[in-house]
Amino acid sequence: MSETKRYEGGCHCGQVRYDVSLDLSQPLVSCNCSICIKTGMLLGFVPEALFNLRSGAERITDYQFGKKSIHHLFCATCGVRSFGKGTTPDGKEMRAINVRCLDGIELDGLPVMKVDGKSF
Repeated sequence: MSETKRYEGGCHCGQVRYDVSLDLSQPLVSCNCSICIKTGMLLGFVPEALFNLRSGAERITDYQFGKKSIHHLFCATCGVRSFGKGTTPDGKEMRAINVRCLDGIELDGLPVMKVDGKSF
C-alpha cells in the first residue's frame, strides 16, 4: 500500500525550497558512487510531476560528470545538494530527492537499500 505524502524541503540557507510527494515506506537509495559518498546523499526518486520547485531556481548550479546523464544540482550559496534530476531508462523525467533535506524527517527506521554505484 502506497504511503505517499507531501513534504517540504530545501537547502541549508533556505534559498532553494521545494515540495514533493514521496512514499518514505519504499526503500531509499544509499549509493556508494564517488559523488553520493562524498556528499552524503540518501535518495528517494519521484516522477517530475510530483516535484515542485517553489523558490531558488536562479540559485541552483548544475554539476555533471561521467556520462553526464544526471544533473547533480546544488545551491550556489550554501552548496547543499537537496535534489537532482535525470531521466528513467524509458526516458521519463524524474527527480532524485535527498531525503536528508526534507523538513522534519526522522531518518532512523526508514528502509534503505544499498546500491553499488561505484561498480557502474
